Formats: sequence, C-alpha cells, structure tokens
Amino acid sequence: MFDFSKREKILLGLLLLLTISTVSVSYYAFFKKEPDIAFKLQDEPAVPVTAPAYEAEKIVIHIAGAVKNPGVYTLEEGQRVKDAIEIAGGPLPEADLLRLNLAQKIHDEDKLYVPKIGESPEQSEQEDELYGSTVGIISKNDGKVNINTANETELTTLPGIGPATAQKIIDYRTTSGPFKSIEEIKNVSGIGDKKFEQLKDKIKVK
Repeated sequence: MFDFSKREKILLGLLLLLTISTVSVSYYAFFKKEPDIAFKLQDEPAVPVTAPAYEAEKIVIHIAGAVKNPGVYTLEEGQRVKDAIEIAGGPLPEADLLRLNLAQKIHDEDKLYVPKIGESPEQSEQEDELYGSTVGIISKNDGKVNINTANETELTTLPGIGPATAQKIIDYRTTSGPFKSIEEIKNVSGIGDKKFEQLKDKIKVK
C-alpha cells in the first residue's frame, strides 16, 4: 500500500481529471460529431439532377379562313391542325371542320385554310388568291401534295387517284419507307408512265 503525501494526492487528482477531460474531448471529437453530420445530411433535401429539357423546333405557318384571328403564327414542330386552329382563336361558327384532318401534323411554311360550311373551292379561291382546290394544309404554298405525308383524302384529290390507289400509296410507303423521289410512285401498282405524267407537277416528296 502506497503512502502518498497530501501534495502527491493533489497531483494525482489533477492528473486523473486531465485524463478524464482528454478522453471526453476525444469522444466528442471522433464519435459525437459523426451522427450529427449524418443527421444533417439526411435532413437536407437532395438536389435532383435532371437532363436538359428538349426544346422543340419552332415553325412559322399562315392560318387563314374561318378562324377568329387569321394570321401568321409561330408554333412547335409536330403540332396538329387542331392545335393551330386553337392558337388562332378557335373556329368561327360557320367553319366546316369536317373537311379538315384535325390530326394532321403541320410543318414550317405551311398554310392552313379553314373553309366555311357550303363553301366551294372556287369561292374560296376568290376570297384567298393563295388558296387552291384543296382545303386544309397547303405545304409551302405550292399547292402540291406531299406523297410521303398525305392521307387518303388528300391523295384522292390528285387526278386519277381513287381511294383504292390512295391506299396502295400509303401501303407502299409503310412497307418500303418514304418515297425518295416523285418518280418512285410508279412502283405503286396501278400507276404507270401515263398516270405519272398527270401527277408529276402536282406531287412532291419534301
């Protein structure tokens, strides 16, 4: 049994207190702070990483006829005839929407003409000098029918093309891909050189 003097006991007590303080500081430094950091990380909302938004290509089209606000409008590539009419303020009460393909896509420089009920192509042409015999979209104001995008109704406006041949044209481009030239339409059954001569100035592929 050690016999410590009063002074030695005081020194040992101080040493013990210093040791306890050092252990306590080490505990808080290395153990206590880690849960605090982990808790804060969980508490902070994660910042989502999003891919850059795709920006649709802008197109400019001319909307005329029986709409509330005819004029030139900027839309997005891929929008439909229905969208264009709504952007122009909507149809007038006398608009003949049944003569239009409201689901048809529109493209840059297209002209959309909305006819009136009972309006004949001849009457429309007198009212709008750029309007031809086909209501709806006139691509790039050239009056030609795009055989890569035209539906059956539009194709039947071509000379010598009835519903059956129009469907053959659609079936051909569905199975073989888009027409690369207007001459390729002669590959469609029922369209020979003679009929192509009637069509060549009224069709296009772009």
